[in-house]
Amino acid sequence: MRIFKEYLFITCLIIAITMAKSEVDNQALLDVSQGSNEFASSLFQAVVEENRGNLIMSPLSVSVVLAMAAYGARGETEEQFKKVLHLPSSKTLGTSGYQALIDSINGIKENKLLLANKVFAAEKFAVKPDYKSLTENYFRSVTQLVNFAKSNEAANTINTWVQQNTNNRINELVSPGDLNAMTALVLVNAVYFKGQWKNKFNPTFTKDMPFHVNENTVKNVPTMYRQGSYKYGELPNLNAKFIEIPYKGNELSMVIILPNEINGLAAVEQKLQSVSLADILNQGYERDVQLFLPKFKIEKKIELNGILGKMGLTSMFSSRANFSGIADDDLVVSKVVQKAFIEVNEEGSEAAAATGMIIENRIQMKKMQVRIDHPFFYTIVNVVENPDTKFRNIVPIFIGHILEPTTI
Repeated sequence: MRIFKEYLFITCLIIAITMAKSEVDNQALLDVSQGSNEFASSLFQAVVEENRGNLIMSPLSVSVVLAMAAYGARGETEEQFKKVLHLPSSKTLGTSGYQALIDSINGIKENKLLLANKVFAAEKFAVKPDYKSLTENYFRSVTQLVNFAKSNEAANTINTWVQQNTNNRINELVSPGDLNAMTALVLVNAVYFKGQWKNKFNPTFTKDMPFHVNENTVKNVPTMYRQGSYKYGELPNLNAKFIEIPYKGNELSMVIILPNEINGLAAVEQKLQSVSLADILNQGYERDVQLFLPKFKIEKKIELNGILGKMGLTSMFSSRANFSGIADDDLVVSKVVQKAFIEVNEEGSEAAAATGMIIENRIQMKKMQVRIDHPFFYTIVNVVENPDTKFRNIVPIFIGHILEPTTI
């Protein structure tokens, strides 16, 4: 089984559900969102340990594509998926939760935030009807038959779909060498996001300003400036501070966590494993802020096989793999990879990611300044507030850090 991951908010044929959700639906969405948060934290830390430099990734994209595989797994393989992905104990809650999460994301109006899934199946591969129905109904997926023996054509078909659903930001997610006559399935998730800041930065105020790459190195980088009201908070337990920068519509935000020390990012990211984003945001207050934020642009490709194995997903890559819920054939995961992109400028942000899985036969206060002028952590989150309880459900869609801003 191969997984290809990419940063991709997708424009797909999903109709936003606007009818009132039942209490069970709300609980399902809450359970899956919380599990996705826990998985995102663990995945990010595992990726950071093996990847140097600037980072952009979509834990949501990985979570969705792995969940699609998880609900076709059985035995030890299924149990590992449940543990690592923090899936609800009830399959009904889990599948309904992912359905609600996908519909919620695709229902955002003010910005372009879309998520799509696709199952590419071998022409002669017998996918069980129940699994095909599950992916189509709960993951809003479409199944397309492909001749993987013609690897060039198959790769082109998959990559074209990815490009179409990421505004051409993600290219060549798979290569012909990843596919062959033994390939049974390729599961792909795509997420595409293009959002405008609620309050844009004036380009005339953008100037080259110092950025402390470390205690000994300072470089001038294009830095945006805006004065306005932002949620800001001190985080003494993390030895850091944060600022929340909303996009239009207030359903999406970029949260930046800035260590108090120039070389404090690694320690902050380690501590973030035991702190929820919701708790962090609850520690902030609206304040009048002079904000200095570097522009940046990143592209990143991350091989995930070893990382997922260290997190506990070992069975799916081995002879012990059990995907009998998908088909009666012997199946195994051969590769998991993510490719991601993000650009942050005066207008807002654009980000895209795609995750693919290939399954083969086993054969208000005093005015203050916030200068983001040394390495920092950032995340783009979907914020859903319950109007009755005021509880804010936070779903991280993209996560990363900047060690040295680049705009190329």
